[in-house]
Amino acid sequence: MIGELTGMFSFGLGFFILAVVLLASSLRVLREYERGVVFLLGRFQRVMGPGLIVVIPGIQQMVRVDLRIVVLDVPPQDVITRDNVSVKVNAVVYFRVVDPQLAIIQVANFLEATSQLSQTTLRAVLGKHELDELLSEREKLNIDIQTVLDQQTDAWGIKVSNVEIKHVDLNETMVRAIAQQAEAERARRAKVIHAEGEQQAAEKLLEAAAVLSQRPEAMQLRYLQTLTQVAGDKSSTIVFPVPMDVLGPILEAAKKLKG
Repeated sequence: MIGELTGMFSFGLGFFILAVVLLASSLRVLREYERGVVFLLGRFQRVMGPGLIVVIPGIQQMVRVDLRIVVLDVPPQDVITRDNVSVKVNAVVYFRVVDPQLAIIQVANFLEATSQLSQTTLRAVLGKHELDELLSEREKLNIDIQTVLDQQTDAWGIKVSNVEIKHVDLNETMVRAIAQQAEAERARRAKVIHAEGEQQAAEKLLEAAAVLSQRPEAMQLRYLQTLTQVAGDKSSTIVFPVPMDVLGPILEAAKKLKG
């Protein structure tokens, strides 16, 4: 009798331990940023979480999916621009899973797939632009790459929120060529500014000549002012011709005094 009781107790204890183990293995806790894609005998059943969920061992399987933004570093890519310049470009891509079901069912490894797609898209989009655009219009190129990536990853339940080009590496020959181009551009602008200044000065002189031609006495005063300025320089002797229209009034006044 005691042996039977002992056996029943052992059986009950074993069953209880087994039940506890099964219950513990069937419980899952999903954080606020996690979802569980649950399969029933291999078929998709539903997306669960967050919180405490129960997964029946052997019958149901669950795959965790993180919904937080993933920062993906795109390694340097060899890009040939539209004007046949070879550069190395790397970037960073920000994306997150918005549909856990598609992210698990439609693609084997959505992280690796997004990484490879980012590399090929980076080369394809930048290859359509010239080097000057690549250096000066990064914001526009970032938006172009983000748009293409977002369209292609939409079927995987992934949303690409942002793309940033980090570095554009040029070889030394191209760096020197760009420096020479910039120097030539500065020289061109300096010449244009100088020519515009000469044009403005000529226009002002023309206006001054028109005013002086209308008032002969103004011309005489200007002539005398020039003589005063030249006379201030005592380092040299200057022979300055005096026109008769300036001396005429002076000579007439002298004749009147003698008369």
